[in-house]
Amino acid sequence: QGAAERWRAMGLCLEGVASPVPKTPLKGFKVCVCGGAGAIGQPLCMLMAMDPYVTELSVYDLSISMVPAEGVGVDLGHLERRCKVKAYSLESRQKPVDHLEECLTGCSLVLAALGVPSRGRNKSDLMKINGSIARNIVEACAKFCPDAVVGLIVNPLAAVVPAMALIYEDKGLDPTKICGITTLDAVRANKFVHEATGKPIETIRVPVIGGNSSPDSGKAVVPLFSQDRAARGLSAEDRLSLSRRVQAASEDVSNAKHSKGGATLSMAYAGARFGHAVLSGLAGVRTEEVAFVKSNACAGLNFFSSRMTFGLKGVEKVHPLPRLDRQEKQLLDEAKAVLGPDINEGLLWARNLLQSGADPGGQVPLTSHSEDVLTVAASTANPPPEGALGSVSSPAIPDQNLSPQS
Repeated sequence: QGAAERWRAMGLCLEGVASPVPKTPLKGFKVCVCGGAGAIGQPLCMLMAMDPYVTELSVYDLSISMVPAEGVGVDLGHLERRCKVKAYSLESRQKPVDHLEECLTGCSLVLAALGVPSRGRNKSDLMKINGSIARNIVEACAKFCPDAVVGLIVNPLAAVVPAMALIYEDKGLDPTKICGITTLDAVRANKFVHEATGKPIETIRVPVIGGNSSPDSGKAVVPLFSQDRAARGLSAEDRLSLSRRVQAASEDVSNAKHSKGGATLSMAYAGARFGHAVLSGLAGVRTEEVAFVKSNACAGLNFFSSRMTFGLKGVEKVHPLPRLDRQEKQLLDEAKAVLGPDINEGLLWARNLLQSGADPGGQVPLTSHSEDVLTVAASTANPPPEGALGSVSSPAIPDQNLSPQS
């Protein structure tokens, strides 16, 4: 892609902010943002409502969210765009698969930022809780919009995405419709190279492979600086330093916010960039983006984040890995050691679920955010036992003491 295409991919959703309102393409799409009333959800909703490809936006969250989803919908409805916005909210014990037919029917893209905070919980605990929360959204999508691309922002991403993909596969659906949104790592890599080199940001395109293994480790993130012209001019020492900076970026944001929040705004931007790439492909403009999906891109792993092309049916092509330099090979080995156990844990969770048919987790009545993840209480039938969630805030008060490494 040339510089013009890069600008289009990076910022089309913001076109018209300081210029005439952009012309809406002839072909538009319906999009749903689940968790739309939260810290990531609200800016993500705004960016998607401003994307010219979006002609209808559904905003979904729980009725107990601190900001009512209906308020977000009315607010966004005042933007000078042709996009029609409608909000939906459910009570804690209402299941999306039973109540979100109107919300999800006709959607081409569902962006779901959800889960409970990582603070005080290991990956197994997060998988049990967040897997159940994600499952409710994914099963509703399978029922009401099975052809939609589902972009997930949830911890632990490298476990939840394989689990949800297996659920889709069990229903006879395309598992590559389930995408883990890892775009923020590429966004950060591009910005950091721009700062280090002074090269025009629109000419920088650093592919970032691996995945996301939060909350325990950023080592699953592998920026391929050797594949970008500007980054190649940096010394090996500088490239390694930037790699570690990308890996630790979520922690840096949390520390700067004094553990009172995570990377909500940049995550919303990255989610909107991912969403625009998907919609561009569906509109017939093949667009490259990174995402964590089922693929054979990396030997030894059946799920991996790498560059792919989105087309008329979603993921059209997963690109093979380019030639890596020695430093990148070492980083990839570190990433594989982290990702493998996460992927296996997610698949085991899903297999146990499919075999038993039981709901292994349940409703978590809070809206909050951790690391790069908005945590939204997605409805399930059975809440977990009292105390199962550890120390959490009141449903109407967001957890203000979250750390990506906690």
